[in-house]
Amino acid sequence: TVNRLLTKKDVGDVIDEVYRHTGQKETVLFADAIMALGFRHAFKAGISFGKDDMIIPADKEAKVDETRALVKDFEQQYQDGLITQQEKYNKVIDAWSRCGDQVAASMMKEIQAVKKDPDTGREKPINAIYMMAHSGARGSAAQIKQLAGMRGLMAKPSGEIIETPIISNFKEGLTVLEYFNSTHGARKGLADTALKTANSGYLTRRLVDVSQDCVVVELDCGTERALDMKAIVQGGATIASLGERILGRTTAEDIVDSKNNEILIPTGKLLDEADIVAIEAIGIQGVKIRSPLVCESKGGVCGACYGRDLARGTPVNIGEAVGVIAAQSIGEPGTQLTMRTFHIGGAAQLNEQSNLEAVVDGKIEYRDLRIIKDPRGRRISLSRNGEVAVLDMDGRERATHRIPYGASVLVDDGHIATKGERLAEWDPFTMPVITETGGTVKYQDL
Repeated sequence: TVNRLLTKKDVGDVIDEVYRHTGQKETVLFADAIMALGFRHAFKAGISFGKDDMIIPADKEAKVDETRALVKDFEQQYQDGLITQQEKYNKVIDAWSRCGDQVAASMMKEIQAVKKDPDTGREKPINAIYMMAHSGARGSAAQIKQLAGMRGLMAKPSGEIIETPIISNFKEGLTVLEYFNSTHGARKGLADTALKTANSGYLTRRLVDVSQDCVVVELDCGTERALDMKAIVQGGATIASLGERILGRTTAEDIVDSKNNEILIPTGKLLDEADIVAIEAIGIQGVKIRSPLVCESKGGVCGACYGRDLARGTPVNIGEAVGVIAAQSIGEPGTQLTMRTFHIGGAAQLNEQSNLEAVVDGKIEYRDLRIIKDPRGRRISLSRNGEVAVLDMDGRERATHRIPYGASVLVDDGHIATKGERLAEWDPFTMPVITETGGTVKYQDL
């Protein structure tokens, strides 16, 4: 249904849907009508950007004090020789990153809440800054965080992160020292942008040079080879779902519904959006598809191995210069990636993962996972390449996750987990040495 709030992405999806159903001419008229509607209502709404729209969360002070105490504790541990300088640095950076994220989360929660006017009982208008970022018009959560949360950690020109974060935001105003630390990031952004646009252009040129001969030469090369596609899952998060990876590709074998052995999609079919919905509905884990990597055409690729022409949403035509398109598609974001430091102003973000949550409901199955119980009764993983799989009620595998050595596993083999339940947790910055049996420690050659 379209009768709901549409963000920039949703409007794009609607236009895409219209194009697939009606063709180019109707879509052009439709896009024009949307534009006119948008302008008319943006003008009538009279939305403005005000200082009071930047709401600093009430619990910011408490969170900062809590983190300061933690950092003081790490400093003491370092002074007592319990942790190394590198460990202290990692823990401090981790603590401040977490603090910044928590402040940002409560700030976002605050600005998106629908408030009522106590005098009239009517709803107040939606926060203009939240509207701007949420609709996709301008700005992002990372930038609003700097306006009303805390600027967070900054990087030195060398790329290292400075241990002392910028606790103020732009609404409160930075102290002299914080301002000085900020200049690194801001200047690095400008310098990088100037230097890297040249690099990115040169990369595009080299890519085009090697791939320009790759052209669609025939409709089908008739190869028997195929690639087995699965969803890419890393550390509990699905980076690319199966549907995203196979949309617009040609099937290399029949896709069969395992429940009733019926052929769902025959070999040689170009998978469209409806097919993807059908495949995901029956929970298929992997699909064999054609790919330019296995194409046997001489002097180029064939239409069946290449799949959908992404510019038009139709099967690719013979003679399309797909090599050059691929080169430009890789080269063009190169300029964008370098601009990202510029937009965020060099603010550092937290990347390390320290826990694992179930992405779907299902039954837990240990794979190559050796577990021992520590004195406190916690399950500790002793495997270097152990995994936890989540199976649905039909026994199909829905997700697998690697469990690092030394992680605390929170669920038993065969446990029925619910979506979002925590399965394991660990400290990403330490390398533990774990004994399998109790006894007396004896140093040798130390």
